Amino acid sequence: MGKGINGLVLKAMRADDYRLTVTSVSMITDKYVRIGFASGGLLADHPVHPTQWIRIWFADAAGKEQQRGYTLVDPNPAEGTFDIEFALHGGPASQWAQSAVIGDVLEATVLGSKFAVPEKVPSEYLIFGDTASLPAINSLLDAIGDVPARVWLEWQFESDKSLPVRNGSSADVTWLERVQFGQLLRQQAEQLECKPDAFAWVACDGATTRSITKTLKTQHNLEKHNIKAQAYWK
Repeated sequence: MGKGINGLVLKAMRADDYRLTVTSVSMITDKYVRIGFASGGLLADHPVHPTQWIRIWFADAAGKEQQRGYTLVDPNPAEGTFDIEFALHGGPASQWAQSAVIGDVLEATVLGSKFAVPEKVPSEYLIFGDTASLPAINSLLDAIGDVPARVWLEWQFESDKSLPVRNGSSADVTWLERVQFGQLLRQQAEQLECKPDAFAWVACDGATTRSITKTLKTQHNLEKHNIKAQAYWK
């Protein structure tokens, strides 16, 4: 079976398609795996930027192709390689990742991944996410260098809290358990104090992302251009 209506829409929008080949497989925890890929020309066509992501296609139980978005980890344009980190929480992508071996091939589509750190350096970054958005958060932390950051990450499994966070010396990282559909992350957003020139980056499940974004705008008066929000899953 094919990619269905989603594939047709992306093709009509002139999205670029690539074939990725597995070059390495490393278990980070019992619920998290890092897989290396040869990019098949993707990095030659699309300049690297922080939080860069692509759509990857996986077959579901019925054989229908489903797309999922994943962040590029440690992209190396000179070598044409990058890694992808998979949180093993079920679904077609997790099932594929759990059985992946060197030489396996995936199809990927690229359309519209854009992000740049603010030209005017903010007083601090406020970052909300979870294990699904951790790869993007790590690339953001790499990009902002020594600018202060407060990071709140949601965990579902005990082993999640051992995942590496590239926080350096200027980021304060807090892990919060996922309860009541993101309640602790939402409460943290309500309780924090921040300056009006802070920059917020929010990437949680859809409902939690919307809730935190609303709080940042209405309660903390952050301007729209000082917030980057993207739902990473439903």
